Amino acid sequence: MDNNKKEFKPYIPADKVVPEFTVTALLIGILLAIVFGAANAYLGLLVGMTVSASIPAAVISMGIIRVILRKDSILENNMVQTIGSAGESVAAGAIFTLPALFLWAEEGKIAFPSILSIAMIALFGGILGVCFMVPLRQALIVEEHGTLPFPEGTACAEVLLAGEEGGSKAGTVFAGLGIAAFYKFLADGMQLFPSEIGHAFKNYSGAQIGMQVLPALGGVGYICGPKISSYMFAGGTLSWFVLMPMIALFGGDATIFPASVTVNELLVDGPSALWSNYIKYIGAGAVATGGIISLIKSLPLIVRTFKQAIGSMKKNAGSSNQLRTEQDLPFPLLIGVILVIAVLIWILPIFPVNLVGALIIVVFGFFFATVSSRMVGLIGSSNNPVSGMTIATLLFATVILKVTGTTGLTGMVGAISIGGIICIVAAIAGDASQDLKTGFIVGATPSKQQVGEIIGVVASSAAIGFVLYLLNEAWGYGTEKIPAAQATMMKMLVEGIMNEELPWAMILIGVFIAIVVEILKMPVMPFAVGMYLPFSLSAGIMAGGIVRIFVEKKKGTDAEKKARTDRGLLFTSGMIAGEGIIGILLAVFAVVKIDSKIILPFHLPQVGSLVLYIALLVLLYVVCMKADKEK
Repeated sequence: MDNNKKEFKPYIPADKVVPEFTVTALLIGILLAIVFGAANAYLGLLVGMTVSASIPAAVISMGIIRVILRKDSILENNMVQTIGSAGESVAAGAIFTLPALFLWAEEGKIAFPSILSIAMIALFGGILGVCFMVPLRQALIVEEHGTLPFPEGTACAEVLLAGEEGGSKAGTVFAGLGIAAFYKFLADGMQLFPSEIGHAFKNYSGAQIGMQVLPALGGVGYICGPKISSYMFAGGTLSWFVLMPMIALFGGDATIFPASVTVNELLVDGPSALWSNYIKYIGAGAVATGGIISLIKSLPLIVRTFKQAIGSMKKNAGSSNQLRTEQDLPFPLLIGVILVIAVLIWILPIFPVNLVGALIIVVFGFFFATVSSRMVGLIGSSNNPVSGMTIATLLFATVILKVTGTTGLTGMVGAISIGGIICIVAAIAGDASQDLKTGFIVGATPSKQQVGEIIGVVASSAAIGFVLYLLNEAWGYGTEKIPAAQATMMKMLVEGIMNEELPWAMILIGVFIAIVVEILKMPVMPFAVGMYLPFSLSAGIMAGGIVRIFVEKKKGTDAEKKARTDRGLLFTSGMIAGEGIIGILLAVFAVVKIDSKIILPFHLPQVGSLVLYIALLVLLYVVCMKADKEK
């Protein structure tokens, strides 16, 4: 390990100073933080997961700085991706928890959260995430270089180092963005063809096959790969072709809590009514169990990392090394910021949290920031169990608040606020560690990157409240348009503990299904998320996974295969961003009541939707294969 540290030489040497923290990098980074934050908020509320923005942000940055501005500065590009990727992480943390507040407001239980309160939760969580991660940099990134792979961080560094390819790569991202935006606008804006196709079976009551034919879903499926996509598809198949038909078959004339009418009466509105009344509770039990299982399996790693972090902080307390590539934000400054934020959380009326709640945030925040930073170094951001950490925090926080006298709606809002901050802390800590790994490889100045990360947090925190309000106003959380899977589950858990009003039988069914899946050695979380989400979403994602199979099966050298896959990753990242941007735009149209004015007088049938989606997936395959020609 020590040898790795001594032998490693960054691309830009420590004694060389090049443009890094520039106005250009800041402006582009802030813009991308807001854009990718909004796009990932829409995506996460739709499919229950977000995608890393680091590589697309780096590629777009190279396209602007290197090609348009004719500047050659790898550290400026790295600063852009550092700031830009913070938006995705803030969005991920916010959407997994804060829509619960909107759901309670829709039920008339509380007032709608203010834009300021959402921004403050996101801001405090994001800054704490950065502050908690900084002391871990030496231990996890420098001392374990060569041991912890940091997949996304290393891949982003490779993209930056391949600077001469920046123009073509940026073109691939923008092509995906433009095509997906046009497709989405035709489908959901002008309604030329339905974005969801489906068929309910008359002789198999309760079952319904369908697919959402949208670019973001194909993109998610390609990025996740065929295995993860197939696990989600399997979960959806269990819910929509086993559990729902069984409910219809055996409980047709029964009124089953939480529904207030019989199953047969629910089926008048179609099988999706069974999903909204029953399956989401079973799925929530499975998702919660999956998160807890992933946390339990990680306990040895958690303990080891925590000890290492404490040791690293003690060792570095008296260090005065002035090498540019080893300069972090001062430790006393970090402690001061953490204490100020903890006091503000306690005293500000925006946060319905007492002193105990503020202490829970600080203790759990540092603990899970440590876990998150280590996890992403080992298995990547996509597999980081942020939901599991948030569930554990929510369960503990809700019980503590109830025991200490903060009960009812005040306690529930307090628990969600605590969970929201912790979720953002974990997401930002993971993102910051990937970004700092990229910077370590290319030779960035850590303290400047850390300030850049905070700037990205501030920009995206200012925007995320408007995005959440916009999407809720347009379509409403918990609907098929935006299921908000994790937030709905968090809401149910908090309500269940505070008010004891959960349908525990259904949740326990989900719990034991998750346990069976774990015994069968399948990844529980993607399977559980597939159970929870509408089948049409899982089917759309699976289609993207199938394209990835064809791309990977194509013969060629390792370099050719990697070039194909990477080109597809860039194109699909653009697709996701493009659909997200148009999704936000259509939400604006819906709120200001001009959405009906752009609808075409004629519409293609469902088969037209299927043909166009297949054409989009074929285009994705062709783009991937184009890498061979460029060789």
